[in-house]
Amino acid sequence: MGTIDASDLLPAERLRTSALEGEVTQIHRGDRHAAEGDSFEIEGTTFELVEVTERRLGDLTDEDARAEGSSDLEAYKRRIERTHGTEWDDENTAFLHRFEPVD
Repeated sequence: MGTIDASDLLPAERLRTSALEGEVTQIHRGDRHAAEGDSFEIEGTTFELVEVTERRLGDLTDEDARAEGSSDLEAYKRRIERTHGTEWDDENTAFLHRFEPVD
């Protein structure tokens, strides 16, 4: 269990702010950026990674999209396509990084 830089996992300021507000509780990244049990800090609040698993994009749900700050899966897909300049492919995989604030 180690400590990571929050900006390595959540590169956009908006994501870090949304994590602090409890609106973002997970993020999918193309590569593994942390391991379960690792922690990071945002403005004095510590978060712990509680799940890090590889997933097929076609298995993501509306619930996943909401946990990443989108209204639903279709909005999430459009955001990912726009951000990464690529077309969504259900067969591609990404690493889920789910985190929770530590009391």
